[in-house]
Amino acid sequence: MAKQSEQADRSEERGQPEESERSEQADRSEQSERVGTAGRAGPGGRRPERLVVVGGDAAGMAAASGARRLRGPDELEIVAFERGHFTSYSACGIPYWVGGDVDGPDELVARTPEQHRERGIALRMRTEVTELDLERQRVRARDLESGEESWTGYDKLVLATGARPLRPALPGIDAPGVHGVQTLDDGRELLDALAAAEGRRAVVVGAGYIGVEMAEALLKRGYEVTVLDRGEQPMSTLDPDMGRLVREAMDGLGITTVGGAEVTRILTGDDGRVRAVATTEEEYPADVVVLGLGVAPETSLARAAGLPLGEYGGLLTDLSMRVRGREDVWAGGDCVEVLDLVSGRERHIALGTHANKHGQVIGANVAGGYGTFPGVVGTAVSKVCSLEIARTGLREKDARAAGLRFVTATVEATSRAGYYPGAAPMTVKVLAERRTGRLLGAQIVGREGAAKRVDIAAVALTAGMTVEQLVALDLGYAPPFSPVWDPVQVAARKAVSAVRAAGG
Repeated sequence: MAKQSEQADRSEERGQPEESERSEQADRSEQSERVGTAGRAGPGGRRPERLVVVGGDAAGMAAASGARRLRGPDELEIVAFERGHFTSYSACGIPYWVGGDVDGPDELVARTPEQHRERGIALRMRTEVTELDLERQRVRARDLESGEESWTGYDKLVLATGARPLRPALPGIDAPGVHGVQTLDDGRELLDALAAAEGRRAVVVGAGYIGVEMAEALLKRGYEVTVLDRGEQPMSTLDPDMGRLVREAMDGLGITTVGGAEVTRILTGDDGRVRAVATTEEEYPADVVVLGLGVAPETSLARAAGLPLGEYGGLLTDLSMRVRGREDVWAGGDCVEVLDLVSGRERHIALGTHANKHGQVIGANVAGGYGTFPGVVGTAVSKVCSLEIARTGLREKDARAAGLRFVTATVEATSRAGYYPGAAPMTVKVLAERRTGRLLGAQIVGREGAAKRVDIAAVALTAGMTVEQLVALDLGYAPPFSPVWDPVQVAARKAVSAVRAAGG
């Protein structure tokens, strides 16, 4: 069957007339068996268009669901491929599952494969797309359980292949006990390893969002945690002066944070399992190692097919999320690069918020509607225990790379009126363009009530506001919620003074 399917002409796979009626019926029968709805005639006896979606998480299934809402099965057949065991899940929730804050994995799944199928989406789980044939408009897929391969034709294609965790080619990196954290399957494997581990020493390699969140999760599991990071301060998404506040808080929690640490190898014991992580300076004993080194766009299929990729290896799209230069291919989620509205450059930002928005835009467009995704300002929040961490817009080094002249302003403030019970400290840093006063970025590190304040700055960045305009915003005030001057406005007010003092 696989061989016949491989040799099938695109016209057969898409249900168009073919010279040999017998060949068409045979191939259509095979495709119908594989995708469920192929071959159904639409209104007036016409065959429905076929949408193929590669990737069953946020962007892919949001696109499929959005398209299905606009067009029924008689008009649009939807086939989706997912190589994992889960669909539409929150990877961001994995650290909180590992830490015991939420049950999982079912709690992290927004919609199951069965629910997608009930909506008229032919979803093929544990099936990996291995090749794109853009000329003939078809994809080759392999069933990971049986090994069987087949081709499926499409009229429209959505690539939502996500991102892959960075895993450096170090000696011992694949040893038992070394874990990445990207999928629910990864989370389950890590929890099993934690339950089976004889010792209670954990090393986290990398101190970005996943690194600090996993450090907290392991601490809650009763592990002695060491975090190794190449940067001098954790959270490289912040400026170093703000990252230092995160490090001080982590040290205060009993997490050992080692900056400037270049990991050289993973050391294993006689049983082949991990026993330590070696840097250029020292060895750190470990019963389990978690990699938190970030991710890169998973675009190997797109690269092999010759689709356009950007500086960070992500697919390049237009505002409609259509892949540049292709009329029949869209892409969204962690596999694409997006426009930074502040710097005007393309960036790769792997966040579920963006992926879901991409999917909604794609779903509307492939179904004949209209939607656009204009870009991002780079807003993100995280926490380590009670410390909240937030950023949006540009860091100092981002502004320099963009050729911008800027000033900075940093203030200490509280989440509520100072006299109101529960007022918690926070540090707010603002960047503003030197000549115009345009807001360029904001970073916040503090206790309860700190992180979500970054949304004020995110809206101001999106609107292209100046720090003077930010100061003038009419924000909500009452002592239980804020001081008379919100901390973000206090920082903006200081930035206004810095802009005026700097002159042109």
